[in-house]
Amino acid sequence: MPTESALIVPIPEAEFLVSGFRDRFDPSALAGVPAHVTLLYPFKPPSEFHTEVIERLAKLFSSFQCFATSFARAKRFPGVLYLAPEPDEAFRCMTEEIVRQFPETPPYAGKFSDVIPHLTVADINDSDRLDGIAAEFEETAKGRLPIPATIADVCLIDNQSGRWTTRQRFNLAKP
Repeated sequence: MPTESALIVPIPEAEFLVSGFRDRFDPSALAGVPAHVTLLYPFKPPSEFHTEVIERLAKLFSSFQCFATSFARAKRFPGVLYLAPEPDEAFRCMTEEIVRQFPETPPYAGKFSDVIPHLTVADINDSDRLDGIAAEFEETAKGRLPIPATIADVCLIDNQSGRWTTRQRFNLAKP
């Protein structure tokens, strides 16, 4: 496994609903990644986490205020079932600012022209199986959505140890 890093917003409020699905159908969960919205993947290799990079990230995220969002609807990409944050503008703005300051790290290595904020529930390349997972999730989620969340920090995670772990936590500004 290559050594990688990512900038994510953990969403602990969603674990009660999504962890059972993620544990079965999202390889990143088994590798240690919590329920989250990705701001940027991949970021720099962990060997480049010098003091200057950490300080730039701290300054960048402290320029954003904490905000509220909720996860009310399950949606799909090809091979992925996810919860969509509403509103999602703050996630998009943070990603845009990271890319502006670190242009050498485009989201998803430049594979997608539009990065859509999302919390992955299942990541499986079998559309028939995903249909079944989506139906199971819809049944499980009845009466449990929306999930409100307060976004107060961003985590820099890496898999240098063989599992994804938090390297640094950055606080957003308090309103």
